[in-house]
Amino acid sequence: MATSVAVAGALTANDRQILTAVNAAASSLSFLGSGFIVLCYALFKELRKFSFKLVFYLALSDMLCSFFNIVGDPSKGFFCYAQGYSTHFFCVASFLWTTTIAFTLHRTVVRHKTDVEDLEAMFHLYVWGQSYAPLVMTINILMHGVGLKQIAQGRQVFAGWLTYVVFVIHFVTFYMPLWGAILYNGFTYFQVIRMLNNATRMAIGMSDRAHLSDADARDNTKALNRWGYYPLILIGSWAFGTINRIHDFVEPGHKIFWLSFLDVGMAALMGLFNSIAYGLNASVRRAICERLDTFWPEGLPIWLNYLKYKNQQQESELVSLIAEDQR
Repeated sequence: MATSVAVAGALTANDRQILTAVNAAASSLSFLGSGFIVLCYALFKELRKFSFKLVFYLALSDMLCSFFNIVGDPSKGFFCYAQGYSTHFFCVASFLWTTTIAFTLHRTVVRHKTDVEDLEAMFHLYVWGQSYAPLVMTINILMHGVGLKQIAQGRQVFAGWLTYVVFVIHFVTFYMPLWGAILYNGFTYFQVIRMLNNATRMAIGMSDRAHLSDADARDNTKALNRWGYYPLILIGSWAFGTINRIHDFVEPGHKIFWLSFLDVGMAALMGLFNSIAYGLNASVRRAICERLDTFWPEGLPIWLNYLKYKNQQQESELVSLIAEDQR
């Protein structure tokens, strides 16, 4: 991620090489994971629904972010800027797409609205606009800072001022939107899960299949609990980066290698985490199993047939829950 640029400044050459290797390896995993989701969207027509289209945009942002993260090298001037600006743009777009997914789910399940597909253009304006505007502001301020540096050469006070400005810019344009997205996603999924849990209890109470109520409840609980993990992806990916940025501001001359290691590694794995949590859902797994069943007749392993059955069961249970809640 762009964090590799920030953490490499005051480390030894060997430390920078290690961080660059970790960044490249983790970004490659994210690139493969998000690229797989993009490929599934392109190959399977049944996945081209609006809900999964948002997942496709998320995976595409992660894939491009990982790509620019792999080709950049923090030790080289031009690639340093190219990597920083490109990964900043697509990384911000990535976690903003997660808020549109949370918003869509909340608007459909909690508010019972069916107009989410009409909001696609607004989603694009919101995500790409919010990603691009801070980037332009950052570039302008930093270019202005370079001009001031040329004027104020030899003044040590400028170095401290520029460090403070860079920290504030990075925190305002990246970490504040990031943690805003985390809080929004957490609050939104909490409301959605609470609503569907209430619908589950009502469905069990009114169901004629009393002997199956416990099994149904367990299946529904597993599906709903998965949504509760979504905000944890951003927290796990960027908690170390946030701590590292604050530490760098408090003690700019002292780098903690293990914290930088976790910062770079976890941030670069965000695309992989997103592809697993958002992308490998029941619809994708079922589509893959159906294709394997077509090209691998009579020889499909038992575990794939079981996985296909479980995917259909979990999806049907969630659909019945939402339908029951909307009555």
